[in-house]
Amino acid sequence: MEDNNFLIPANSKRSMLIFGIFRRIDLIIFGSGGILTFLLIFINNPQTLMDVFIDLLPFLITGIMIIPVPNQMNIWSFTVNIYAFLTNQRDYRWRGWCKCYGEQEDKQ
Repeated sequence: MEDNNFLIPANSKRSMLIFGIFRRIDLIIFGSGGILTFLLIFINNPQTLMDVFIDLLPFLITGIMIIPVPNQMNIWSFTVNIYAFLTNQRDYRWRGWCKCYGEQEDKQ
């Protein structure tokens, strides 16, 4: 009897990525940073080194965002959670362990 055991290569998910590294959203993010940088350079006409740095910020930030690093999805999820935490308003009310909640009748 013939046993059909198939071995799935460890890098099979990489074949679904663009260039084996990037997802489509990564390239969209990087492309938007590049287009914004291109527009800023032509609109601002940088004169000093600081102006050039400010104009290149969108390109640099989006480049850093898509750099392939180990556990990239964990870092991306962490960044999204931090953003959500900082942008959403919350009203935390501390309730100590010794306070009674609700109405209780004293039975004596």
